[in-house]
Amino acid sequence: MTLALFQIDPRDPVATALRPLQAGETALGVTLAADIPQGHKVALRAIKAGAPVHKFGFPIGRATRAIAPGEHVHTHNVATALAATGSYAYQPAFEAAPMHAGPTFLGYRRADGRVGTRNEIWILPTVGCVGRTAEKIAERAARRFEGRVDGIHAFAHPFGCSQLGDDLEGTRAILTALANHPNAGGVLLVGLGCESNQMRGMLEGISQPNLRTIGAQAAGDEVEEGIALVEQLIEQAEQAVRTEEPLASLVLGVKCGGSDGFSGLTANPLVGRMSDAVTAAGGTAILTEIPEIFGAEQLLMARAESEPVFGKIVDLVNGFKAYFTRHGEPVSENPSPGNLAGGITTLEEKSLGAVQKAGHATVTDVLGYGQRVERAGLALLEAPGNDAVSSTALAAAGATVILFTTGRGTPLGFPVPTIKIASNSDLAARKPGWIDFDAGQVLAEDMNAAADTLLGRIAAIASGSPTAAERNGEREIAIWKRGVTL
Repeated sequence: MTLALFQIDPRDPVATALRPLQAGETALGVTLAADIPQGHKVALRAIKAGAPVHKFGFPIGRATRAIAPGEHVHTHNVATALAATGSYAYQPAFEAAPMHAGPTFLGYRRADGRVGTRNEIWILPTVGCVGRTAEKIAERAARRFEGRVDGIHAFAHPFGCSQLGDDLEGTRAILTALANHPNAGGVLLVGLGCESNQMRGMLEGISQPNLRTIGAQAAGDEVEEGIALVEQLIEQAEQAVRTEEPLASLVLGVKCGGSDGFSGLTANPLVGRMSDAVTAAGGTAILTEIPEIFGAEQLLMARAESEPVFGKIVDLVNGFKAYFTRHGEPVSENPSPGNLAGGITTLEEKSLGAVQKAGHATVTDVLGYGQRVERAGLALLEAPGNDAVSSTALAAAGATVILFTTGRGTPLGFPVPTIKIASNSDLAARKPGWIDFDAGQVLAEDMNAAADTLLGRIAAIASGSPTAAERNGEREIAIWKRGVTL
């Protein structure tokens, strides 16, 4: 018989069901009082009303009533203990990992020293009004110039006009950062002409050497003129060739999408191994989804390389909590319906599972929304939990590969190669067209072996092997809308 329950930490009074369990079954010394869905929690010993409930060795909430051994532990008897603000002290508790080179990959080294994993032409509309125009240019150019570069992609969005202040600056910052990305061998900016996000404001921050622009209102046939400019971009981009690069040249974005009760047991710890491997080689990992570290932030604060970095983490976390409260929302407005169905009970539980994607790397930097990573090590990036918004922010920050863990599945893809990692083998079997790697195997096999396999897969994808999302033509961006619309 396969293992029925999994206890993460011997101090935990709960264990996770590895398969659907029926009332009356016995596992880990307890008899189940009710049917337990896969991924949900079971009490291993009595928990008093009001007592903290631990998983991963840390509290995930408080019991709202007494819980007997064998009972289902979920939203009906556990509630969050999160507060709207936090007071923190700098208490560093980490050791620098030994350096290890890791595997190499074949990438495109750009003039500024950064290394891309793709050599593509990106078409960026300054405003939503010309989003479809950008897509037409990309679609026709892709057919006309097929095979000459790794891809031609337009990234439409609905913003860039009727925005004010910081909201407009956020749109401009993301688009400018994408224009500077090393995976873009060339960039075409498509403007309308009368938009708030004037092209000249973007051009001031763009260092992309292979750049063309077009204003639709001033053009005769904007689509055909755009295609001609794409051909010019391709002619220059074709000069780039893949060269062998160290793992230190990789910038890894890590992201949760639709977590379940297995995410913190399988996929997220496995991705943590990848973060450790890349940072130990001298590379960079970027963790975002700041609301999804609430309740686990102290684990990251303890790994801040200095007190100033610690202070930036505190400001980032408390600033995001203030963002919630300014809008009259509780800081614990999470997990999502899919998370709940998958067995995650509170935001603390989700967060403790989510931060495992960062491994044990030292936190070396904290980035604002739209900022680009400049330092090796682990960076925290300001962005919400939304899959499309946070993954776009990761790409804009400079991630050249994104590791996207999921227990529920999604077809979404983003500007850079996005490797979908299933937390459970059932999802991987049901959705092979979406999933790139099955992390469910770590429950039956050695974590080290799975980590070696995944690291090799990352190197292959960084070298040009397509992800499932790339094969499916899934490429999108989403921009964080925070302010007034006129």
